[in-house]
Amino acid sequence: MAMNKNTVLAWATWIMIVVGLALIALGAFRYHESAGWGFASVGIGFLANAWVFNALKGRV
Repeated sequence: MAMNKNTVLAWATWIMIVVGLALIALGAFRYHESAGWGFASVGIGFLANAWVFNALKGRV
């Protein structure tokens, strides 16, 4: 399987979506104090970066 730049960005997008959702879930279900807000905000940041990576596919 040849990995060109679009498949690398696609894999990075999926990995960042999974990590972002996992961090949001940790913040929502595991940590109920102020650390939960930090986990959730970092998870939202991961989802934003995944959105940017998805937008870059085909343009880089």
